[in-house]
Amino acid sequence: MTAPLHPDLEPVFDEVLRRNAGEDEFHQAVREVLESLAPVVDKRPEYAQASIIQRICEPERQIIFRVPWVDDEGRVQINRGFRVEFNSALGPYKGGLRFHPSVYLGIVKFLGFEQIFKNALTGMPIGGGKGGSDFDPKGRSNGEIMRFCQSFMTELYRHIGEYRDVPAGDIGVGGREIGYLFGQYKRITNQYEAGVLTGKGLTWGGSQARTEATGYGTVFFADEMLKAKGESFDGKRVVVSGSGNVAVYAIEKVHQLGGIVVAASDSSGYVVDEAGIDLALLKDVKEVRRGRISDYAAERSGATLVSDGSIWDVQCDIALPCATENELLEADATALAKGGVRLVAEGANMPCTPAAVRILREAGVAYAPGKAANAGGVATSALEMQQNASRDSWSFEHTEERLAEVMKGIHDNVLETAEEFGSPGDYTAGANIAGFIRVADAMLAMGVI
Repeated sequence: MTAPLHPDLEPVFDEVLRRNAGEDEFHQAVREVLESLAPVVDKRPEYAQASIIQRICEPERQIIFRVPWVDDEGRVQINRGFRVEFNSALGPYKGGLRFHPSVYLGIVKFLGFEQIFKNALTGMPIGGGKGGSDFDPKGRSNGEIMRFCQSFMTELYRHIGEYRDVPAGDIGVGGREIGYLFGQYKRITNQYEAGVLTGKGLTWGGSQARTEATGYGTVFFADEMLKAKGESFDGKRVVVSGSGNVAVYAIEKVHQLGGIVVAASDSSGYVVDEAGIDLALLKDVKEVRRGRISDYAAERSGATLVSDGSIWDVQCDIALPCATENELLEADATALAKGGVRLVAEGANMPCTPAAVRILREAGVAYAPGKAANAGGVATSALEMQQNASRDSWSFEHTEERLAEVMKGIHDNVLETAEEFGSPGDYTAGANIAGFIRVADAMLAMGVI
């Protein structure tokens, strides 16, 4: 059951459904924003008169291309590449690349649409975009991944640039893939344009704290939510889904702030570790050996592997979904609420289904959407662009301090906006409205773009 839309927004959503048939994730992302905009439509009729909402829902550019590459057996493989350049009202398109078998146009558009508002909330001069491929790096050799990345960039390079479109990593695209992509871009263009990609290695234009930024940022945001309630992470029991980059560094920051993470997961199951996740072991398994969560359980005394069921069955005070979209279902939200969860902050993009969000709200759980809570990654990417532009390199401590400031600013802006538009304490409404207004005002100022 979904909330009704403002009468002026119903035809907008109907048109989104008609133009983007079968793209369920994109429909979900658009509706979630539109449900928050009723008070904005009533207060600012100029947005409707200029068709701002319709324009924001339509990408400025959608690029789909073939990616041929040769595997280790000499066979030619074919994948499909995507880049959706969604909105550049605030600056060059900015958003990650995802390499995963589930990638199709609807996934990329949902991610790009979310990125518009997430990037706006950072206060940085960056627009929204996203890209990727249905290529699966899992089980592929370094040589195969290199050849795929080189072929992917051979087409993508003509569409990107530090003043045009700046990709980064996402699921399946880490430092290794960014390195291969950047090397091919440099080779083709014959120039060292460090600002064209973010998430680079520290010795060739990368930023300190970028690897940690999304996970750290999510926890910084959750910490601000706790402070608003007069609480802290100290002694809190936390469950973090996933065990990739975002999850690992969310776990690290929770532990630094005094919480204890008792469960983590991957696609094969989840592990419960009542003594607290051993971060050194988890990093070795996932980042060095590229193993499975079952390897962690096998090597960690007292850890229990659960190969079926849901990680959200594990009782906790704070839940941080950091794996993938729509991973936390209605039944999971019900289990969390019954288990006494107090706070849910999204480290992934749209990991909670609409039904799950409704259950959490009805239970009085403080809930923050990904476009606010996981904005730390793209904020630090923008800081990397800033360092590249000035040929500068900041310390880890300075960059982390800037990240914490950005996340506090987002938190405060979201709460103030929710209050202003009649939804006090509603992080979803505050994030959607604050991000929307910043982009919409820029579009109004620039005419019909």
